[in-house]
Amino acid sequence: MARLHLFDLDGTLLHGTSAPVEISRQLGLEAETVALDREIGAQRIGPPEYARRVHALWAGLTPDHVTAAFEGAPWLTGIRETWAEIRARGESCAVVSLSPSFFVERLTGWGAHAAYSSRFPAVPFAEPVDPTGVLSAAAKVKIADRLCERFGVPRADCIAYGDSFSDVELFGAVPVSVAINADQHVAGLATHSYAGRDLREAYELVRHTS
Repeated sequence: MARLHLFDLDGTLLHGTSAPVEISRQLGLEAETVALDREIGAQRIGPPEYARRVHALWAGLTPDHVTAAFEGAPWLTGIRETWAEIRARGESCAVVSLSPSFFVERLTGWGAHAAYSSRFPAVPFAEPVDPTGVLSAAAKVKIADRLCERFGVPRADCIAYGDSFSDVELFGAVPVSVAINADQHVAGLATHSYAGRDLREAYELVRHTS
């Protein structure tokens, strides 16, 4: 049976943090970005405004900063192993995240078949962020449908993994979901819940799901 596993990034694959916070940590701007995360989490700002403001914070960002942020981030353990097993079973896995493309797309090197994210200009920035390329929670469902078509998998055979408000619509669109270290927005919606630091343990909850 072919299945498609859809992984959120911030708070899900990354434990207790987001890609923008980890990027900003490299510039000494962690507190400013944590505050922005709170604003978008409380829905006081939307994804385009969030993207505009973090882009402005990252005026001095370099590729070395991005590499250091990616390599030093608090990832769940077992990500590569989980994705390798998914591939070995003839299934597909993808990351769908509102975070910047220049960070998220690195996960294809860990075994994700695809990585969809908010489009940011190349680092170092020489142009503004285009708000039309910034993803929303609703976009996650549209991307899931595109991925279903690409991999020949119906929605009925999709599994979503997430932790927060941005995953609510996707959890409602697929039959099986795993809340990972989740907040109140999705904890009650998920088929399964996991609290911990190892993606292999979360995957085990659905490994034999049909």
